[in-house]
Amino acid sequence: METVLSGIRPTGHLHIGNYFGAVKNFIKLQENYNSYFFIADFHSLTTHPTPKDLHDNVKNVLAEYLACGLDPEKATIYIQSDVPEIPEMYLLFNMNAYIGELERTTTFKEKVRKQPDNVNAGLLTYPVLMATDILIHRAQKVPVGKDQEQNLEMARKFAKRFNHMYGVDLFPEPQAFNFGEQLVKVPGLDGSGKMGKSEGNAIYLIDEPKVIEKKVMRAVTDSGPTQKNQEKPEPIQNLFTLMSIVSDKETYDFFNEKYNNCEIRYGDMKKQLANDIIAFTLPFREKILEIAADHDYLHKVVTMGAEKARASASKTLQEVRKAVGFRKF
Repeated sequence: METVLSGIRPTGHLHIGNYFGAVKNFIKLQENYNSYFFIADFHSLTTHPTPKDLHDNVKNVLAEYLACGLDPEKATIYIQSDVPEIPEMYLLFNMNAYIGELERTTTFKEKVRKQPDNVNAGLLTYPVLMATDILIHRAQKVPVGKDQEQNLEMARKFAKRFNHMYGVDLFPEPQAFNFGEQLVKVPGLDGSGKMGKSEGNAIYLIDEPKVIEKKVMRAVTDSGPTQKNQEKPEPIQNLFTLMSIVSDKETYDFFNEKYNNCEIRYGDMKKQLANDIIAFTLPFREKILEIAADHDYLHKVVTMGAEKARASASKTLQEVRKAVGFRKF
């Protein structure tokens, strides 16, 4: 069975765009692959989070992914910092990573622009840590977004370089995972682009009903169509796209017909959309709160995940140390 690995960044809560865009597919992965899902708390240190924020974010994202359906009995779910083999292999890989190639990565250049007062070594060697995360389990497939494709290419480069330098056939060259279907692009509420944390246009699975209603009622609209069956401008199409995801077909068809006949009342549509989003997110919210309050269960999940992840990681690290030349006298 092929091994698939995916990292989860502990930065804020899951929104419905995350759920439809990635989490639903993660659930499928654990059914058909040897799946590893880790919370990338080492990676988050590049932005200097406070200790409380770091811990709370890890706990939140763990509870939310479990509530969405990740199953610790089917997949290995672990926290990156619970696996000490990772920083050791990261150190060894850094010895064969060159500053010129790291400085040329797009993600490093973007981070330098975004946080010029905090250009730390972790930012520079981010691709090395990402490669370590993947290669320590010898994963063959990695689901990545467009922004991480270059870093995945570097992971392949580091794998080939290590195999060549030390005359071994230890690491596979990981490939981007294709879910075999077009991912759902969930639009934001600001009238353009996709839903995202940094854009401030997201509806989170943990949001209270009143918060959801307030967000939806503030969504961008226009004065309404002036011709029958006219094309919907982007802000309006975004509302209809959201409705197609969370509402039943009859509801969508009703408001679509009203739009096409120039009879649409956006206030009514927003109220219905808010109610349907609340109905969709409420079971998740209840489950998230239940899991987050169950400290014994969370402890059990991360302990079991760390044990399984370390079993895999230590086996790889032993072979890496042997290849490099570390021997006991």
